[in-house]
Amino acid sequence: MKRILLAICVLTSLQLPLFALDMSRDMSRDIDASTAKIMTKIVEWRRHLHQYPELGNREVKTAKYVEAHLRKLGMEVRTGVAKTGVVGILKGGQPGPVIGLRADMDGLPVTERNSLPFASKERAQFNGQEVGVMHACGHDTHVAMLMGAAEVLVGMKDKIRGTVVFIFQPAEEGPPAGEEGGAALMVKEGVMDNPKIEAIFGLHINAHTEVGQIKYKPGATMAASDWFTIKVKGKQSHGSAPWTGIDPIAVATQIYTGLQMIVARQSELTKAPVVITVGRISGGIRENIIPEEMTMSGTIRTLDAAMHKEVHEKIRQTSTKIAESMGATVDVSITTMAPLTYNTPELVSRMLPSLEKAAGKKNVILNEWTTGAEDFSYFSTKAPSFYFVIGGMTKGGDPKKVAGHHTPDFIVDDSRLDVGVKAFANIVFDYPEQSAP
Repeated sequence: MKRILLAICVLTSLQLPLFALDMSRDMSRDIDASTAKIMTKIVEWRRHLHQYPELGNREVKTAKYVEAHLRKLGMEVRTGVAKTGVVGILKGGQPGPVIGLRADMDGLPVTERNSLPFASKERAQFNGQEVGVMHACGHDTHVAMLMGAAEVLVGMKDKIRGTVVFIFQPAEEGPPAGEEGGAALMVKEGVMDNPKIEAIFGLHINAHTEVGQIKYKPGATMAASDWFTIKVKGKQSHGSAPWTGIDPIAVATQIYTGLQMIVARQSELTKAPVVITVGRISGGIRENIIPEEMTMSGTIRTLDAAMHKEVHEKIRQTSTKIAESMGATVDVSITTMAPLTYNTPELVSRMLPSLEKAAGKKNVILNEWTTGAEDFSYFSTKAPSFYFVIGGMTKGGDPKKVAGHHTPDFIVDDSRLDVGVKAFANIVFDYPEQSAP
């Protein structure tokens, strides 16, 4: 009798993994079928959002559009989170972990320049200037994919183990001057704590990655982003007699060169990339007057914590010493806009099968790190995280000829947004299985 019982136990233990595998395959097929049914709607949502973009902390109509969809699905909805953010909470039919899925909603102060029938004609005020507004980074697709995932998952609610928190985030590109916003404010207001999110996932469409593909990287994946301002103070004088003053423009040009020497000669680039870009220089009011002050500002990108600290110190030191050598003074301020985006390696390893179900194994590709930045990194400070890339380039396209993100000619192919929807949905069902003891 003991031998018979032992044999039954052995057979059962062998069959359980196979049973779980069959269940997982069945669930993935259901996700595929449900996504296919709403694909037309997903594209419609994306194109509507693209036509009517809004800037960070001003996503009022976008937020209402998302809210109406989530309420129609019957889930708990919270609005006004971090000013215009929307959070949907879906409680599954079975107990389990709480996971977060995030999409960013804001457009950019860019005037769209293409012939799309749904191109944006919107205008807005940005830091005191009238600007065009465009989804020049693909956030419209992110919102549409997460809306699609919400609809698919609500239809499978009884089979979900745990709770899903759908986070529609404002101001990823940064809030207006003088305002708080973005992921940092959402975290500050407790979006990761009520309910307590155990792991969080996000995605970004990429105009240089072919549709149907997913790219990922464990560990450091996107750079920390800092903004700096260097104010140079000299001595004003007549342009005909520069020796009577201290020229802050001349000082600023020397500082500019010195900043690039930090990258080229002082940073261990075989360890991790470093970028220092000056994006704005201002000063002076008249051709024949050497001004008293000059201001330069830009961005720093680093992918290593120690190098992040070292670069800050070197920028301050380089600017101060160059100014002193020419009789001027400087004031240097550096503000962190987004920490390093870090994919928890163990989580990436466990969830890769979910991405492979969504796109096919051959279409899930290990990626290089990038000096682009993402404030998704603030969510990563609160829970293990995984942030991956979805293809948005038409099949057969040439990445070298595709317009870049944040440019007027930016275009993405929205024919395979189903990949992002299916990735999110498979993650929701697979994570409880993968995290079970």
